Amino acid sequence: MKHILITISTILLTISANAQYTVQGKIEYEKKVNLQRIMDDLDEEQKEWMERFRSQLPKFTTTYFDLYFNTSKSLYKPGREVEGNTKLWFAQSPASENIVLTDFKTERVKANKQVFEQKFLVEDSMRQIEWKISDEIRTIADYKCRKAVGKILDSVYVVAFYTEDIMVSGGPEMFSGLPGMILQIAIPRLNTTWIATKIDVVAPKESDFAISAKGKKVNQKELYDNLRESLKDWKKYADKNIWWSML
Repeated sequence: MKHILITISTILLTISANAQYTVQGKIEYEKKVNLQRIMDDLDEEQKEWMERFRSQLPKFTTTYFDLYFNTSKSLYKPGREVEGNTKLWFAQSPASENIVLTDFKTERVKANKQVFEQKFLVEDSMRQIEWKISDEIRTIADYKCRKAVGKILDSVYVVAFYTEDIMVSGGPEMFSGLPGMILQIAIPRLNTTWIATKIDVVAPKESDFAISAKGKKVNQKELYDNLRESLKDWKKYADKNIWWSML
């Protein structure tokens, strides 16, 4: 009996020693926007004007963002620049300057957002998403991830893959609420994906969580109402611009 107990204890200690759980670090996300799909969604008049630039456009525009995190908070912000990205103004990645600070202890978020010519400082509670978790599994940046589907702004579906091996319920932009870190997000209606390409298991410095206090102070509903009023004459193009701004 004593031998059995010793064997069981040895096995449990071995499992514990081999278990690799991450609680702090830095994640690099590659964000890709399908420009060709965006062009296909334009009306005929806009398509005719844009066709002259089609040969200059890549299929995707690619940008990078970094997420610093520990069990208390995370900060998402623009990362390294990409050489060779097109400089045409209409091909610039939407929401390319977003900075989002999430405090997991207080369940609050603070975000710097540039929306057209105006800067906003968004302060609100963490976004609540009703996620539906499935059995689909894939490996992202060497972490096993499980699929979940959620919805924001009543009608915009989001497909996420998260890993329980990173024991922080966070993700890019304002996405969170899953039992682990989100390493991939796809928003089909925005023709956009975010995917983790590199994860460094290092302790972030306090300076890595700095965020500016500049900008018009609003909560998420106030930002939405402001945009809805400002873009009321944009017809069907208003919705996508609002969705981008509300990420």
